[in-house]
Amino acid sequence: MKKILLAIGLLAAVLDGVSQQVSIVPKPQEITVTDGQFFRLSTATTVSSGKGTEKSAKFLKDYLAKIYNIVLDNKRSAKSAIILKIESNKNAIPGSYSLTSTTSGITVIGVDAEGVFYGVQSIIQILPADFNGEVSVPVVKISDAPRFQYRGLMLDCGRHFMPVDFVKKYIDLIALHKMNTFHWHLTEDQGWRIEIKKYPKLTEVGAWRNGSIIGHHPGKGNDETKSGGFYTQEEVKDIVKYAADRYITVIPEIEMPGHSSAAIAAYPELSCFPDQPTQVLPGVTWYGPRDGKEVQQSWGVYPDIFVPSENTFKFLEDVLSEIIPLFPSKYVHIGGDEAPKDYWKKSEFCQKLIKEKGLKDEEGLQSYFIHRIEKYLNSKGKQIIGWDEILEGGLAPNATVMSWRGEEGGISAAKQKHNVIMTPGKYVYLDHAQRKNEDSVTIGGYLPVQQVYGYEPVPKELSADEQKYVLGAQGNVWTEYMTVPAKVEYMVFPRLAALSEVLWTQPANKNYTDFTKRLDEELKRYRKWDVNYCKDFSGQPDQ
Repeated sequence: MKKILLAIGLLAAVLDGVSQQVSIVPKPQEITVTDGQFFRLSTATTVSSGKGTEKSAKFLKDYLAKIYNIVLDNKRSAKSAIILKIESNKNAIPGSYSLTSTTSGITVIGVDAEGVFYGVQSIIQILPADFNGEVSVPVVKISDAPRFQYRGLMLDCGRHFMPVDFVKKYIDLIALHKMNTFHWHLTEDQGWRIEIKKYPKLTEVGAWRNGSIIGHHPGKGNDETKSGGFYTQEEVKDIVKYAADRYITVIPEIEMPGHSSAAIAAYPELSCFPDQPTQVLPGVTWYGPRDGKEVQQSWGVYPDIFVPSENTFKFLEDVLSEIIPLFPSKYVHIGGDEAPKDYWKKSEFCQKLIKEKGLKDEEGLQSYFIHRIEKYLNSKGKQIIGWDEILEGGLAPNATVMSWRGEEGGISAAKQKHNVIMTPGKYVYLDHAQRKNEDSVTIGGYLPVQQVYGYEPVPKELSADEQKYVLGAQGNVWTEYMTVPAKVEYMVFPRLAALSEVLWTQPANKNYTDFTKRLDEELKRYRKWDVNYCKDFSGQPDQ
């Protein structure tokens, strides 16, 4: 009897192990597991990639070789094969796929190439997180589709420059969570990060600052160390292709009219008052020259914004004419946030322009500014995205709004029949602390994993017809207090896992307790991927 009970106990442990292995994040819409049956991967396994699935096959092969030291062949084998193929279905949601594993192989069928790629991510997530020499895949059936068409993550490289290798790793981690958009914040008060050949001073001058504050703003001193960097256009092309191979769209952000101190430092004539020195905020310890236009060394919001002159518009159109060929995305993000109107109010030129154009006030002048840029980008086949401040003074005709100051801006834009991407700070600002007793410097706030997981991107205030304008949501990662890649990873993970499920999984299939169980396995994968995630992330959301 003891032997029988022992055998039953061992069997239960094995079955429990199977359940733990099938821990996919984000959770699929439908999944069935056949306990106790496996497909075993080995060097004899082959991969068959149909037309349009070549990128997915390469991603899988590279992953298995790197993580498990298994090199797959491209030839078909009836005995042990992974088959990837596309079967179009006009009625299916883009990105849909099915995955079937048997004891002899795995088949992924996507309605499009993206769907196959997402199926490959699910293969990766049903591989054993604890590798003991044998790579076994449980027998499963999965039918899956994304909830939202826009599933994004932003990285601010303006405050602190991030190396190319890390940007690529960041893109890989976006892909592994079945997200599809990388919002790349490239210009700021503290640094201009992209090469513009017609305006070399943007990177010669604007990409570097003489020092940075120490500690939380306004700081406890200055490190007196020159820092910065920028991406060449060739590097940008390489990164954009790298992302495209993972079915990720890269959206560049070129800030205007505010957050433009770095550009103004390079070309002072872009300011309302070119001869006026750069303003230093109270309490900030400055290092180096202060008698001209300088790249900012502290964080915050500054009054020196672009003057809305014909020279400025020519400059911005020239810049965008070099940006556009680098990014196939239909969108260009033009910022539009936190643009103080102090200088515009004081500027004789701006006040005259307001009268000439029949504008109501400075808010109307910002709307005029954004309309001008949108008209130019539309003429080049692009559409603009802006932060919700672009609503002020009147929304540009074809603009998409990112709602960050709560959800009100998104609600207003959707009611005006404009597309919306939800990015409210309370739920998706991953620069906020994820522990109440955080021992590293952060911008503030408290955003635990559970609060991210509980976010619903479609506001109840919208009617059924208005809800269709909510394209999805995005996690924002502002790097004022993230000087190195390891800190970025620490702040992003594991909260990105929660956000990925918000954006992929239907609400009826979500359950936080179930998510935390699956997250245990996801954390093991993070260790495999060398991700510096926050290990003490437990906590309750603010009420």
